[in-house]
Amino acid sequence: MRTWASLIRPVAGIAALLIVPFSVPASLAAESCPGLTASAPLRMIPAALEPAALQADQASLTFVGHATFLIESPGGVRIATDYNDYVSPTVTPDIATMNRAHATHHSYAPDPGVRHVLRGWDAPGRPARHDLEVGDVRVRNVPTNTRDEDGGTRLYGNSIFVFETAGLCIAHLGHLHHPLEPEHLRDLGRIDVVLAPVDGTWTLNRDDMLSVLAALNAPLVVPMHYFGPETLGRFLDKARDRFEISFNETPTLVVSRATLPRLPRILVLPGR
Repeated sequence: MRTWASLIRPVAGIAALLIVPFSVPASLAAESCPGLTASAPLRMIPAALEPAALQADQASLTFVGHATFLIESPGGVRIATDYNDYVSPTVTPDIATMNRAHATHHSYAPDPGVRHVLRGWDAPGRPARHDLEVGDVRVRNVPTNTRDEDGGTRLYGNSIFVFETAGLCIAHLGHLHHPLEPEHLRDLGRIDVVLAPVDGTWTLNRDDMLSVLAALNAPLVVPMHYFGPETLGRFLDKARDRFEISFNETPTLVVSRATLPRLPRILVLPGR
């Protein structure tokens, strides 16, 4: 019987998946999304309150837990990331994005009230392709590979979903297993907020994740997929030389271009 540890042990078959880290100039990423403009304080709101008064330049982010966030646009469109049957938002989203890596990243039976279910994978060996506009939100994806249960490569088993709303580009890295190549960065374009898995084992190791974050060059990073304070702490210890780090008592924040930090910052939101 295989243990979880055996599934993540590097083997020869993974060579085609793992890519040697590289340095990418910031100019390589296309400016397809607006960049930061100012540095006002980030606005936090209690999770129990509805962010009903979002301005046209504001989006709301709530960390539900594990890899699931509820993103709300100023026009009221709701998105649940890595929507699954274990950790779910308390409201039915309009859009649900999923990834294939584990059952905690997709649902076998999505709520029928979800209008758009976007799976981050297609048939074996084929990338998923999404470019959807709903109200004031555009959702698109950039496919990446994952490890399979035998330690080999599953082509296009993951997608980085990008959510464009309120003049912001928010990227959810999903279950990322390898560094990004230049074409990934070109397809992603300018990223303002990145939601990053930081467990260091099931997804990308910590050093490579920090290299990915440096290449994306987003002003704001929100950690996810960390299984507890000890794992999160190990990532933050490595990140302190590159990022300002702050914590918030509530899992919800309202962000706009005007409130993005001037210096790269990691903001930890609590989640179950």
